Amino acid sequence: MTPARTFTQALADGVLVLDGGLSNQLEAQGRDLSDALWSARLLADAPDQIEAAHTAYVRAGAQVLITSSYQATYEGFARRGLGREATTALLRRSVSLARVAGRGEVWVAASVGPYGAMRADGSEYRGRYGLSVRALERFHRPRVAALAEAGPDVLALETVPDADEAEALLRAVAGCGVPVWLSYTVEGGRTRAGQDLAEAFAVAAGNDQVAAVGVNCCDPAEAAEAVALGVAVSGKPGLAYPNSGEFWDARAGGWRGPAVFGPAEAPALAATWVTAGARLVGGCCRVGPETIAALAGARGEGEGEAGEGGGGG
Repeated sequence: MTPARTFTQALADGVLVLDGGLSNQLEAQGRDLSDALWSARLLADAPDQIEAAHTAYVRAGAQVLITSSYQATYEGFARRGLGREATTALLRRSVSLARVAGRGEVWVAASVGPYGAMRADGSEYRGRYGLSVRALERFHRPRVAALAEAGPDVLALETVPDADEAEALLRAVAGCGVPVWLSYTVEGGRTRAGQDLAEAFAVAAGNDQVAAVGVNCCDPAEAAEAVALGVAVSGKPGLAYPNSGEFWDARAGGWRGPAVFGPAEAPALAATWVTAGARLVGGCCRVGPETIAALAGARGEGEGEAGEGGGGG
């Protein structure tokens, strides 16, 4: 069961609230994610826990759920002895779990994480893997096909560190019949690979399959400027779902720094993203249901002040 309006129709009607970090919610439910497959492992081991995590965000007011397929790849599951057929079934399960949790009232975004997520070594925060665009396209295409066949409302090409990988992803999704969003992870006003951000967003310009562009898993303070640039360069609606403000120390295997994106800060931060052109706002790592509830509450108040037709979802 899917919402009455398509995702692109809803995006045209107003601002939609995304969910928050899946991994932190699973950890809050008592699950151990110290594994190379991260939350994707639970697609096989404890799918009920993934559904419960999605449900927590629906209850918080999320209008779009992002699936647990970020780190789910054929190569990653093959290292655990799973064949292609079994992996395809798990990729499709990621969509069905979100769909069931949403009860036909929210849109489902199938996560397509970067190549570096499969490596589980933090390289999604560096990019520049030493692979050609064509090689990256070959890596992404089978997973994109499996997820698209599962019937999500949109494909989330997310945490992309590198403009070359963005180009590869857009090639991989071409012709799959599902709209996509393109979301970079950024640092210091550039891609994580150090590329010019305007040039990186330009890969989406003129591509009718791209429904929105923006940033995720980055410092919340960088989101507004990056969104404004992405909207201006691409001509697409913007999106922003940064992390809590902490950063992942891959070498130490832990989060560092202060959290600056929580329930108290969420409404004001999201307002700057919306002003910059964002039509999708939410959170990534370390952002939980309480923060999403604060975002949803703020958006509801804003729609009420705007009167009929003032907001979407």
